[in-house]
Amino acid sequence: MLASRLSAVSSSSSSTLFLKNHHSTKIPFLASPLLFNSLRPIVEWGIAKRKSWSRMEASASTRTAGPRASAEPLKDPDQLIDSVETFIFDCDGVIWKGDKLIDGVPETLDMLRSKGKRLVFVTNNSTKSRKQYGKKFETLGLNVTEEEIFASSFAAAAYLKSIDFPKDKKVYVIGEDGILKELEQAGFQYLGGPVDGDKKIELTPGFMMEHDENVGAVVVGFDRYFNYYKVQYATLCIRENPGCLFIATNRDAVTHLTDAQEWAGGGSMVGAVLGSTQREPLVVGKPSTFMMDYLANEFGISKSQICMVGDRLDTDILFGQNGGCKTLLVLSGVTSLSTLQNPNTTIQPDFYTNKISDFLSLKAAATSA
Repeated sequence: MLASRLSAVSSSSSSTLFLKNHHSTKIPFLASPLLFNSLRPIVEWGIAKRKSWSRMEASASTRTAGPRASAEPLKDPDQLIDSVETFIFDCDGVIWKGDKLIDGVPETLDMLRSKGKRLVFVTNNSTKSRKQYGKKFETLGLNVTEEEIFASSFAAAAYLKSIDFPKDKKVYVIGEDGILKELEQAGFQYLGGPVDGDKKIELTPGFMMEHDENVGAVVVGFDRYFNYYKVQYATLCIRENPGCLFIATNRDAVTHLTDAQEWAGGGSMVGAVLGSTQREPLVVGKPSTFMMDYLANEFGISKSQICMVGDRLDTDILFGQNGGCKTLLVLSGVTSLSTLQNPNTTIQPDFYTNKISDFLSLKAAATSA
């Protein structure tokens, strides 16, 4: 164990060892030449192992993000529909934009249900709980049950349950009501969220901000009421509370708050906390495989029998590929055709089309021909 935590750098005058703690923080201390020489074999073994692990990680990264065959336009929707039993749909940019339903969605979903296909809706937007998203679907005229909805707010609570997060510990939330409702339903104590949106820090001489030392996890999601107070509170918890987890619902760069333009996404809030803590978060939303694994176990779905439909390459399509699913990119949201066909775009779906209602229009065109 010692070998995996030590690295060494030699200099002409002394040798400096760096000890890594559980937060991956390097703590330097000076060692005498005698001590350094006695530890050299262990240190060198640890460095060799670390290089080996780095090569393995690089190889895995290359397999995930390396060049793929160019995506094919969807020409035969029936062939794709018949080849899978479950369709997982992203929401923003696929089903709706902001609060506006995308044309042809109700008819397309009805057709897939009539063919006996299971439909699941997965969104990285953490501002709502599953129940709240159910109401949004209903408002838009879509018949979707709560059990068919998986938001990243739910994923955060589900992850904490999966690791048996202690019920006597608290969760500090940067995010909105959806995360709070899911944590409450899962039986976890929380603080923060929208109530901290109006809080300010008066930086008077000698001021020191207090924080709850019983916070065992910080969950960061999209937050329209983001402020410096929240950044500092989360930073103190992560850096000073032993073993405190840093969980991100997602790292989306942009989101669709309205259908008029793209808005800064949850990744901007996560990035602020990452910058102040120098800690990488554990991401529970797409493209992490946590939600895919949860869905497969929940419904008993074979991943090879799933088609992931989304509008983002780096979240939706990568989410499907990481899970071993078929993938369909729709151009009704973030990704444009020019971006998809750019030679530098390494993430390529199996198929692409303009919007999900092409399932109907392409079929009709083929029939009339």
